[in-house]
Amino acid sequence: MSEVIIETKGLWKSFDLGDEKIHILKDINLTIEKGGFYSIMGPSGSGKSTLLYLLGGLDKPSEGSIKVNGKELMTMKDQEESIMRRRDMGFVFQFYNLIPNLTVEENIMLPILLDGKKLKDYKERLEELLEKVGLTARRKYTPRELSGGQQQRVAIARSLMSNPNLILADEPIGNLDSKTGIEIMELLQRINKEEGKTIVQVTHSRESANYGTHLIVVKDGQISKLETGNNEVRKIV
Repeated sequence: MSEVIIETKGLWKSFDLGDEKIHILKDINLTIEKGGFYSIMGPSGSGKSTLLYLLGGLDKPSEGSIKVNGKELMTMKDQEESIMRRRDMGFVFQFYNLIPNLTVEENIMLPILLDGKKLKDYKERLEELLEKVGLTARRKYTPRELSGGQQQRVAIARSLMSNPNLILADEPIGNLDSKTGIEIMELLQRINKEEGKTIVQVTHSRESANYGTHLIVVKDGQISKLETGNNEVRKIV
C-alpha cells in the first residue's frame, strides 16, 4: 500500500462579499501519495492555486481537514507550521521569489540559514544541488545576471536544500518560453523519478501536466476529474 503524504477531507475556502458568500473551493477530498508527481489543472479562477496554497500551509481553509505527513495543519501553531514548511516542504513559484542581492548559492542556502543551522554543514549538499541544476559555474551570480530559466533552477535547488519529501510548484514554467519550459519540466521529472520526491504542481498547460503521474482537474472549485498513469499521464489520455 502506498504511503499517503497529503490528505484533505471536506476542504472549503470561502469569503464574504457583501451579503453573498463566495466559495472558491467546495468540499475537496483528496489523497496525495508519496513519490507521485501530481498535476493540478483548471481554468483561471477554478481554485487550483488556492488549493496548492492550502496544501502548503500558506493559506487557511474556511473548514475541513488537511493532513501533511500525518500532521493536521489546522491544529498546528504558527511556529510549528513554519518549521514544517522549512523542513518538510519545498516551494517553487512562477516568478522565482529569489532575493535579488544574494548570489545563486546564497539563495539556495537560504532555508538552512532561516532554520538556524550551520551553513558549513551543508556545503556538500550545496555542491550536489548546483551540479544537479547545472549552475555550478554561476554560483556567484545574482538573479539579475541570470535568465528566467536559470532563476527557476535556483528556485528548484533552494526547494531541495533541506531535503524535503514534498515539493509544491505554482505554475513553474508559466513565465518561461516553451524550450526553457521543457527543460524545467524534465528537471522536475528527474527529481521525482530519481530522488522519489513527491511533486504537486499547478499548471494551466496540458503539456506541462503530461510530465506527471497523476492529473487532477479542478473546475468551479471542485475536483471534476482524477486520472492516474503508470509513468506519465500522457499514456492514458
